[in-house]
Amino acid sequence: MQILLFPFLLKEHFGLSNLTGMNCLVDGTIPPSSGLSSSSALVCCAGLVTLTVLGMNLSKVELAEICAKSERYIGTEGGGMDQSISFLAEEGTAKLIEFSPLRATDVKLPSEAVFVIANSCVEMNKAATSHFNIRVMECRLAAKLLAKYKSLQWDKVLRLEEVQAKLGVSLEEMLLITEDALHPEPYSPEEVCKCLGISLQELRTQILSPNTQDVLIFKLYQRAKHVYSEAARVLQFKRICEEAPGNMVQLLGELMNQSHVSCRDMYECSCPELDQLVDICRKFGAQGSRLTGAGWGGCTVSIVPADKLHSFLANVHEAYYQRSNRSLAPEKQSLFATKPGGGALVFLEA
Repeated sequence: MQILLFPFLLKEHFGLSNLTGMNCLVDGTIPPSSGLSSSSALVCCAGLVTLTVLGMNLSKVELAEICAKSERYIGTEGGGMDQSISFLAEEGTAKLIEFSPLRATDVKLPSEAVFVIANSCVEMNKAATSHFNIRVMECRLAAKLLAKYKSLQWDKVLRLEEVQAKLGVSLEEMLLITEDALHPEPYSPEEVCKCLGISLQELRTQILSPNTQDVLIFKLYQRAKHVYSEAARVLQFKRICEEAPGNMVQLLGELMNQSHVSCRDMYECSCPELDQLVDICRKFGAQGSRLTGAGWGGCTVSIVPADKLHSFLANVHEAYYQRSNRSLAPEKQSLFATKPGGGALVFLEA
């Protein structure tokens, strides 16, 4: 559906009256519903091909923004990180992706470590469930309550990052503000309405997405704590890569471990299979391991010392895949080492 929508968004962007038809053959190697952005890869591919066929040009930033917009038409309240890295990636370097405005900064990863992807083989279709959108709405509500607590214009606020930006404070200070403003107990829709001074009808029609209007509890404290602490970990990761201390791999691994604990306990987007796989990866030599992607299934990413890679792959394969029917999954799509590659390109035959 996202592929079909892209030409119409392009038509709207350029003010076109007619679009040229084209025949497409689609193929790929990214396992679907695995947290590796297979849907975004498909949309970005469709976008780039459509532009090429029409003989039009857009900057990588504009293209990423249109692709992100097209994915939201299936009902998921996604951001733009996957589409952005699909276009802005460069071989040999990771990227720090930031928004408002969209920009990417090089992050040099340690040469003595390898990042390994392991698929839990639990598939999660974001568009078919409300899990993903509930988290987005919880973060939106947390942002509004925090904004009102700090006497900001809360009705215009959509994201937790906006509250931090408007206050001009650090992520660490936002964590302290969250402690003061929000309580750990879940909020009911009625309590949210009381805090904001709105009616249930206004909450459901003006703030919540269609598939979250009947949610009975919102864990605002936990979601805000996760988002602000995760953002802080991202910046710490970048800083460690820049400073390159002798124990860099260990420090990066600790941040990844902290991230998984927060995803599991505060954002609650893990699942038993992911937790098991993370534990196995750490047991067999990963300095750090965490879920990647939206969660509730999909893959883990682990940082592994390069000299332990061979034994790591063999041991994880035996412990997680061979001892269950997960061994039926294609091995090359289930467990593999990876490194930063370039962004989306079009190859034309001479």
